[in-house]
Amino acid sequence: MSGGHRVAVDVGGTFIDFVLLDEATGELVIEKQPARRETLVAEFLAGLERLPVGLPAIDRLFHGTTVGINAVIQERGAKVGLLTTSGFRDVLALGRGSRPELYNALYRPPAPLVDRYLRRDVPERVTGDGTVIVPLDLAELDRHADELVAEGVEAIAVCFLHAYVNPEHERIAARRIRDRHPGLAVTASHEVATEWREFERTSTTVLNAYIQPLMGRYLGELGSSLRERGFTRPLALMQSNGGVISAERAAERPIRTLESGPAGGVIGSLALAKELGIDNVICADVGGTSYDVALIEGGRILETTETEVGGRPVVGPVIDIVSIGAGGGSIAWIDELGAVRVGPQSAGASPGPACFGLGGIEPTVTDCHLVLGRLDPANFLGGRMQLDVAAAEDALATRVAAPLGISLEAAADGVLAIAETNMVFAIRAVTVERGLDPREFVVFSYGGGGGLFAAAVAEELEVPTVLVPRAPANFSAWGILTSDYREDVAVTRVRPLDAASAAAAADELRALGGEAAAELGRYGFPEGEVERLYRADIRYAGQDHTITVPIEAAWLDDQPALLEGARERFVAAHAQLYGHGTLDPPLELVTSRARAVGKVARPPLPEAPPPAAAGPVGRRSVFFRGHGRLDSPVYERSAFTSAPGPAIVEEWTTTVVVPPGWSARADRLGNLLLERIS
Repeated sequence: MSGGHRVAVDVGGTFIDFVLLDEATGELVIEKQPARRETLVAEFLAGLERLPVGLPAIDRLFHGTTVGINAVIQERGAKVGLLTTSGFRDVLALGRGSRPELYNALYRPPAPLVDRYLRRDVPERVTGDGTVIVPLDLAELDRHADELVAEGVEAIAVCFLHAYVNPEHERIAARRIRDRHPGLAVTASHEVATEWREFERTSTTVLNAYIQPLMGRYLGELGSSLRERGFTRPLALMQSNGGVISAERAAERPIRTLESGPAGGVIGSLALAKELGIDNVICADVGGTSYDVALIEGGRILETTETEVGGRPVVGPVIDIVSIGAGGGSIAWIDELGAVRVGPQSAGASPGPACFGLGGIEPTVTDCHLVLGRLDPANFLGGRMQLDVAAAEDALATRVAAPLGISLEAAADGVLAIAETNMVFAIRAVTVERGLDPREFVVFSYGGGGGLFAAAVAEELEVPTVLVPRAPANFSAWGILTSDYREDVAVTRVRPLDAASAAAAADELRALGGEAAAELGRYGFPEGEVERLYRADIRYAGQDHTITVPIEAAWLDDQPALLEGARERFVAAHAQLYGHGTLDPPLELVTSRARAVGKVARPPLPEAPPPAAAGPVGRRSVFFRGHGRLDSPVYERSAFTSAPGPAIVEEWTTTVVVPPGWSARADRLGNLLLERIS
């Protein structure tokens, strides 16, 4: 699968980022366009038209999107109805009995996305081994579905007990609802979550239904618009697992795209880290709406089989990304107790931050950076946008400074301190809380706001080195260019991991691998070009939770090797996570997993041209916490070599802040390395 031109588009909460790769020369072209929600497809097309290559000449178009995750974080998805097994109506509300924030007496879990009157239970029952003991009551199913439609739901989620073992009742229900109500979005749990645990599976199904109408409309409109303009090839969507799938499959299962945009940045970070010989990386993506953190340890991206978005669990293999509502467009506000909060609400691209001059009146993180002198109001986006300093000051004064009786600078700095603290907690969640020392990692800080926060966040974590890649605002889009096609399948079947069941376990993994590979065949990958990878969720017999370990393909034909290898890897992982582990106790295999990978050629990492000059292009008064305003040199990144802080390094898509006590230098690839010197 090769071609002349490849384009990746990453739709964020504030801007759309474009990267064009000429596969013959390796040349890269970047572009940006506002991500106005109400005209998103038009903005997408406008950005493509800025590229020097027309749509008909583009061979492959990859798309990463935050449409789904932003809808979940900001809770602006569809009105959803839920059909579940009798007696399980309140699974969403009950959740788990554990307290995620043990010492927070005020902690409250997020409210269910489906109100109770829209949650209906249907007579049916399947046991844990798939045996039907109560047939599906079709009359009750029809009645509840009709009533939900009458209530105005845009989507229906169907999640019956033990459907991961026997999905027949769900298949009948989904087909029947689709026939009775054409055009209604319907999600059945076995289509998106083939694993056990009722709360997590129900949450995943509801989340898919919650964003399905929004994603379906968006991708449908985008696909037809691209075809009208001469692009007839398939559109590929970035998944949360770091691979891409077809737009049609993404529209059916948008839950797979929740971490779509952030995943591209992690894939790009891995490619860059390998080139630079860096094994341990904290990937930190500062976008317009969210702050996304992931980890590369020992040269391997950390993945998980369950994650949370907006405090709600999602089942399925994903890059282990922690996302919080903190970005350039995050709004600063005062809560009912008089405390300043930042996010998760975002001004987005429209109306955007107050300084954009598009009607926004709420103070945002970007407004605070502008007030403190970190952004050049006349040179934002290379001069394409003029920022309104007075509007930013007025919004901040009216909403934060005046109510608290503090100065404008104190208010702006306080807002940024809160945003930085939220970011630090997100990084600690993937490092310290897992027994990892962040000081042993390099922070890769990217996204449009990555350079503004890089040093401040690293300072708090005592991380000595930060890397800001070239064109960091478009880095996730560049990462999407390096992404392979991936298809993940899994099934929960609890069985002893012993000699009696080894053959059945191997057969199941082999069958899952074939299923995943067949799905990639729909994208044009011949069977011989598809790589198959296997994993298994294993636990000690009697435990509740599992650990996912890799299974070598060769073990499937060698049962003793399968048993020994899986046991050794599980015990080693258990010892790393919990400090102890032994080979003796019996094990259970809970969930079998397979991944098919269709390889895509990696774009090159060209050396940066030597800078023409190294002197500053100007000076600016910039506020730094603990120092006040300092006269700071401003450098153009393309001509930058090195400088101590305080300093500002600008390029047309982003700004990098080098505070006092830090220095910055450019490496051979044009990355900026920020290093702590005191």
